[in-house]
Amino acid sequence: MKKAVCAITAFIVSFFAGAGMVGNFMLKSVNKSQEMSDKHLSLYMITNDWLRLKQDGKSMIAYFEREKYKKIAIYGMHYMGMSLLNELKNSEIEVLYGIDKNAGHIFADCKVITPDEEFEDVDAIVVTPVFYFESIEEELSKKVSCPIVSLEEVLYGADVS
Repeated sequence: MKKAVCAITAFIVSFFAGAGMVGNFMLKSVNKSQEMSDKHLSLYMITNDWLRLKQDGKSMIAYFEREKYKKIAIYGMHYMGMSLLNELKNSEIEVLYGIDKNAGHIFADCKVITPDEEFEDVDAIVVTPVFYFESIEEELSKKVSCPIVSLEEVLYGADVS
């Protein structure tokens, strides 16, 4: 009888421990999915607003000119970083380099370095992964004294008439 009680107790404890682990895994999975969804919505909204800016005959160049940023670096050389680099091509704004964790796998019309490398002096660094801006800004501010601005700030600052 004592063995049966111990076996049942062990079974119940194991069942709830397993259920708790599965529930914790599912919660983490849901949270990660929500984070990715929020990130992609943010990218969609920026892309949409950037398109509207272009349709209105405006450019993000206006922001850099107003702020007197002549030499910049772009943090995040994926879709948005490459699009910003393209937008600034043939303008007075010089992109000295890009910064990306995957620098060795990125081919761009500028030098691309990792966040761990030494940064050349620039007037500003533009962070294109806006969803992670706060944490990126915190890390970059330990290395540089220039302004660190998000792509959102550039985009919405360029649309000032």
